[in-house]
Amino acid sequence: MTTHIRHGWRKSTFSNNGGASCVEVNFIGDRVLVRDSKYLRNPANDPAAQPVLSMPVGLWPTFCDRSVSSAPGSDITGLPRITRHDDGRVSVSSRDTAVELIFTPDEWTAFIRGVHAGEFNLLAA
Repeated sequence: MTTHIRHGWRKSTFSNNGGASCVEVNFIGDRVLVRDSKYLRNPANDPAAQPVLSMPVGLWPTFCDRSVSSAPGSDITGLPRITRHDDGRVSVSSRDTAVELIFTPDEWTAFIRGVHAGEFNLLAA
């Protein structure tokens, strides 16, 4: 089976704020990158310094499964930790670096709806 990877940053079509604040995903080679589009709303922020989480493409389906479930995260090497807060925010953090992305309830809900709709699936042929 060959896995075809769609390249370029993208967000869920369920993000209804014009992309101003959302979970963004990019598949590059054997890695999946995740970032928070809110970072670029501040003109003082350097785009080259934007925090980005990276994981092996083979862990992406597990990350998506963990994203949609309410089960606590696991300690799988290379898999970002997902933490749900009482106020509805969701933190996604690297186990290996200091990178932590914090998403609003609306941002995370849009991402989850995109996951359910297959918008972030790896394409297999």
